[in-house]
Amino acid sequence: MDKDKGGVRLDKWLWAARFYKTRSLAADEIGKGRISVNGQVAKASRDLRPDDLVELRQGTDKRTIQVLGLSQVRGPAPVAQALYAETADSLAARARAAEARRQGTEPAHSIEQGRPTKRDRRDLERTQAQWQRWSASVDDDSDRG
Repeated sequence: MDKDKGGVRLDKWLWAARFYKTRSLAADEIGKGRISVNGQVAKASRDLRPDDLVELRQGTDKRTIQVLGLSQVRGPAPVAQALYAETADSLAARARAAEARRQGTEPAHSIEQGRPTKRDRRDLERTQAQWQRWSASVDDDSDRG
């Protein structure tokens, strides 16, 4: 696309709007397919226009942003925030996600050390070998016969 028509590269805009600290970080996220524009996975060189919808993920939150203004330079935060507006659906979804995080933790997040080591697995097997397994269905079958 032609720059005379007023477009700004996606990676430059994300950097100027202060979503990413460096332009290369923005380009990396775009390259991983984590950012889409108007419902399509975008490239870093894609030109943005006002009223485009940009979907991106910051941490666990997914955000949908409407482009209001274009800038190729990184300015102060109030200027950067004037470049976009988050959609009402996106704000509501982030509020629901925040409330869910406050209500309880994800069980997978409680695993501190990850997968057990070989030594841990052997210790666990030794401990389980000492236990006798009991099943109600086995006992019920033996009483009938």
